Parts: sequence; structure tokens; C-alpha cells
Amino acid sequence: MAEVATSANSSATSSARPDQLLVVVDPVARRTDGESVRIAKDVLSAGAASTKVCLPEGPEEFARALRRRGSRRPVVVGDDRALLRAVTLLHRHRELAGCALSVVPVGPVLGLTRSLGLPSGAVAAARSVLDGAERRLDLLVDDSDGVVLGAVGIPPVAGQRDAGAARPGAGTGVSAAAGGHHWLRTCQSLVRTLAPSRPARGAVTVGAAGPARLRVEVDGVTLVDLDQPVDAVSVVPGAGGVAVVEVRPSSVDAEAPALTATGLTVTVSGAHFRYRADAVVSGPVRTRTWTVREGAWGLTLPVG
Repeated sequence: MAEVATSANSSATSSARPDQLLVVVDPVARRTDGESVRIAKDVLSAGAASTKVCLPEGPEEFARALRRRGSRRPVVVGDDRALLRAVTLLHRHRELAGCALSVVPVGPVLGLTRSLGLPSGAVAAARSVLDGAERRLDLLVDDSDGVVLGAVGIPPVAGQRDAGAARPGAGTGVSAAAGGHHWLRTCQSLVRTLAPSRPARGAVTVGAAGPARLRVEVDGVTLVDLDQPVDAVSVVPGAGGVAVVEVRPSSVDAEAPALTATGLTVTVSGAHFRYRADAVVSGPVRTRTWTVREGAWGLTLPVG
């Protein structure tokens, strides 16, 4: 793992916080957009009290860099998958509560980072790392200790790996988190984005095998049972420590209205199924339970 020597900045502007940063640059970001990586490193090095830049070559070195961060504040330069990898590592070592993450989104998969409210440009995102504030965000944790930051989608429809990237204003949700209702509307919009639209008769939905028979339970109450085929199920962490669940029942003649519910625990069971959690497809599994953990992780976001 390549490490760039720590740089100290004695002339940092008064607006920058005197942080000591550990900047971990994901290898995918370096390969896909080296210029944005260079800009982010320059802005961070100029604005922070000191920076240490790590250039891991793979997941093991990425994990090692985070574990050896010491008192430095970790900054991930990478895309959705790099952010998810960092949160997963910190969660599994039970270090999320005391570690606020900062992210400069760079790479091919950026729908999640945009929906969370992170700026998309390298300069703006790096300035947000320096001048932003920590927000505590809810997390979905499943019964295999996996984490979900944005949304669960069943089935894992192909072509939605970068969900939210094309939505105007996708980055406005978390910045209004204190208002609650704005954040909930953003979650519901993300649900609609992740859940595939009902295809026209005779059309083929890429990545979906047709209606599934699943039991969906929210806080132990059955929302839909095995006798009702469903086209899609979506689960997102909402506002106030609850999950927002949307189920789209299958219907032959007309589009059936979506079933929605909120709760602390969501269990999906039935025939073997796959699901997409953020940018990762998992399964097949026969049952999976997601539980909301309120304010479980911290992310540095723009102020105002």
C-alpha cells in the first residue's frame, strides 16, 4: 500500500477546521478519474492542518488503512462501493459510533452518495469535508451483520446500480434531515426509483424473473403473505429511526396499489430470492431480516 508522506499546513485559512486527516483513495477512483482524485487531495492538503494520504491496492489494504487511522479523521475518496465498504468495516469492528466518515465522491457508481446529500464535484466535496458538519444517520443492519445505507430492492433489477443518479435534486434529502418530512419524501422518492415500474403487457423486465411469492412482515405484522404474488419490495431507512417499506403486488388486469408501512424491523421470507442492498447484490436466501439502528453512523455533510 502506497502512502503519501504527511503534509502539514501552517497557513490554513481561518474557515478550515484544524483537522488531521487520513485520506484513503479507493483504487477504482484512481483508475476511473485520476484528475478528480488529484484535485481532492490538493484541496484537502491545503485546507487541513495535516493530511496523510493512503493509496490501497485492494480491499485488504483499504481495511488496514482504516484500522490504523489513529486519531486522524478518515476521508474516503471513492464511489458508493467504497463508502459502503468503509461503513461495513467500521460497523463490524464496532467503531461506527465514535468515527464520523467524510467522503469525496469519485468513481462510476455515485447514486447513493448523491442521495445522501454529498456534493458531486471534487472541489465542492473536498471543501465540504473541511467546512461541513457531522450528521448522524440511520442504518439498516441485517441478520448476517450486513449494512444498508440507502435502500434494499427485491428483485435486484439490472440497470439500477446507480439508482438516483439521474434524478434532479437527488442530493437534497439529508441536508433537510432536521425537518423530518423532507427526508421522508426523499426516502419515498428513492423507493420509487429503486422499485421497477410495472412493464407493459408482453414486455420483458431485465433482471426480474417475474412475480415472486414472498411474506413481508413489519414489526411482526404481515404486510403481504405468500398467497399474493409481488412485483417488487423496497426498504429504506426513513426518518426518526424507522424503515419505510413499499410492496408492489402483482396484478393481471390493472396496476395494484402499493402497500406501504413503517417499522423498526422488516422480515422478508419465501422462496429463494436475491436482493440489492445499495450497490451490492446478495443471495439467494430464504429469509432476511433488517433492523433499523437510529443515528448509527456519522457522515460529514455541507452546512446549510
